[in-house]
Amino acid sequence: MTSGQSVWAKPNKNQNAERAEAAYQALQTYFYQPDTKLYSENSPHAGNNQYSYVWPYAGTMQSTVALANIPAVGEKYKTDIQNRLDGLAAYWNDTKTPAGYDSYVRAPLGGGGDIFYDDNDWIAIELIKIYRITGDIAALDRAKQIFELQVSGWDTDASHACPGGVFWTQASWSKDRNTVSNAPAAQIGLYLYEISKDTYYLDWAKKMYNWVNDCMLAPNGLYWDHIDLNGNINKTQWSYNQGTMIGASVLLYKATGEKSYLNKAVSIADAALKFYGSSRLYTQPIIFNSIFFENLLLLDDMNKKSKYKDYIQNYADEVWTTLRNPQTGVIEIDPNRSTELLEQAALVTIHAQLAADTKK
Repeated sequence: MTSGQSVWAKPNKNQNAERAEAAYQALQTYFYQPDTKLYSENSPHAGNNQYSYVWPYAGTMQSTVALANIPAVGEKYKTDIQNRLDGLAAYWNDTKTPAGYDSYVRAPLGGGGDIFYDDNDWIAIELIKIYRITGDIAALDRAKQIFELQVSGWDTDASHACPGGVFWTQASWSKDRNTVSNAPAAQIGLYLYEISKDTYYLDWAKKMYNWVNDCMLAPNGLYWDHIDLNGNINKTQWSYNQGTMIGASVLLYKATGEKSYLNKAVSIADAALKFYGSSRLYTQPIIFNSIFFENLLLLDDMNKKSKYKDYIQNYADEVWTTLRNPQTGVIEIDPNRSTELLEQAALVTIHAQLAADTKK
């Protein structure tokens, strides 16, 4: 862990924007491979893979899109958005029906990998944001394709414990159904419904959302991680799972006008802030927290609770001052290993989304 003196005592929007841009510059300097428009998995480079897996790549999409949403600086990141789309193509597997993104780059750059439904969820969410920023119809169409992939991953065997739910992966070694493969998929459906008003998307989103509430909800009001076909539950409570269910609840409220969904979002958020507090939050991977925070901000749009923003800002300040190497601009969570691409991308995203927020 490398400590550094914070440049700003009490960040405002401009200061968060400066931090986001500085962290992005470090991301591009130490991870980006401009010849292919792909990224390294870590820095300093470790392991045999030349390029990152697709989930970390999705994290760079999230950070780039977050920068593009900052009013004062966003316009200059539209070229970077196109570069992310260009690089993303290396993971696309159209040999399967439905098609989807493999976990690793395909030939000629790599050997591909299994399709994970959650990886594809994160990508689709960013593609929808890109459509909203740029009007890129191809990005929207690809998000619709990915939603069909999610629907195809729904468990249709009524003999399974807690039947239904989207599986985590197409890989034969796992038959888990996860919060992370269902709640973000519901969000995709709700975003697509918002754009198209096609009730097909709303109906599927409700189905996915209800499955998580029926099968993954813990007594403390938060969500467990996954369940296998025999009903064994992994009861880990990751921050991003709480975030995506907050976000799905908010989007359902926007779609239906039913106040119970907004109340549910507030209930999850309050339970999460109580559970993670000011210490347990730091045991969560920073990428998980960036997803959690994005959805807290979505709730803040509806509910205007400054405590959510203050909670995120306090975390951002602590990470910036204690985990970022001021010489390189790279986050260093564990001095005994390389920094992961997802970690640096999350550092960008958290500050960029705080900077982009227009309410405070």
